[in-house]
Amino acid sequence: MIAPLTTSQQGQIAENAACDYLRRQGLKLREKNFRSPAGEIDLIMQDGEIIVFVEVRYRSSDQVTSAVETINSSKRRRIVKASGHYLQKHRLSNTVFCRFDVVILGRNASAIEWFSNAFDS
Repeated sequence: MIAPLTTSQQGQIAENAACDYLRRQGLKLREKNFRSPAGEIDLIMQDGEIIVFVEVRYRSSDQVTSAVETINSSKRRRIVKASGHYLQKHRLSNTVFCRFDVVILGRNASAIEWFSNAFDS
């Protein structure tokens, strides 16, 4: 019998699927799972001249749009603060444009929705 996947394993599968999807859309991976004192950013991508901070959400049901609602103002603040740490670490804070995207995956990555510029900083 195969053991069920842990939440962490499901998260990694979802992040890998989201990364592959965004790459197929023309974005380039800069970093996965960036950690800072403010929190973690799942994916950091490059879209032309824009640095894209991506929050990946997985839902065990295929009702993917409801997952956007789980990114509340507190979570958004943490992502924005962590993105500031990334920009400072790489000395990019005054030289680039950024945006915040959300990728939501349904069960077994069978449904993917990409919300470009999902929220403001």
